[in-house]
Amino acid sequence: MKFNGFTEEDFNVFSIEGLDARMEAIVEKIRPKLDFLGQHFAPSLSVMTGDEVHYHVAKHARRSVNPPNDTWVAFASDKRGYKKHPHFQIGLWGTHLFVWFAMIYEAPGKAAFGRQIEQRVDEIPEMIPGEFVWSGDHMKPDATPYNSMSRDDLLALAKRGQSVKKAELLCGLHLDRDTVTKMSGEELLDKITVAFETLLPLYKMS
Repeated sequence: MKFNGFTEEDFNVFSIEGLDARMEAIVEKIRPKLDFLGQHFAPSLSVMTGDEVHYHVAKHARRSVNPPNDTWVAFASDKRGYKKHPHFQIGLWGTHLFVWFAMIYEAPGKAAFGRQIEQRVDEIPEMIPGEFVWSGDHMKPDATPYNSMSRDDLLALAKRGQSVKKAELLCGLHLDRDTVTKMSGEELLDKITVAFETLLPLYKMS
């Protein structure tokens, strides 16, 4: 398969009413591209991280009523799953594409990672560019640009990740749909590669 990036039609999938109809469109239009991205990036992430990285395309299998508002492929060192591990994600909401490094609420190492961020808060600006974003909840589409956060904002996010069970720690890149749909497949692959390279120090910290 030649990867041509994502189209308006791909993003419009999330406007389709009803679970069955939206899932059918996700499986038909988006999942083959996520599979491609999984196969493309798992080997390079294995080299970058020093761990054998496996990819997991979201199946949304537990849904019985509400259609998914986003979909993704995740990368982790466990072939059986990713949620309990430090992991990377590439995915789509109706509004944007995201590239994340994530420690979500299932990850036993989340509190320890929060402590690492707290201890190294003054080093983070040297690792992570201002246009990257931070989030405390992967279920919400919005995230905070790093260049609009204070040192105390990041500390608060790190502390919450340590003390609140449902809190999460995600850092990455958001590209709005207008930007993404104008990019060639090759341009998008390059952009994602650079994002992963940028996020690698956070993976190492975790």
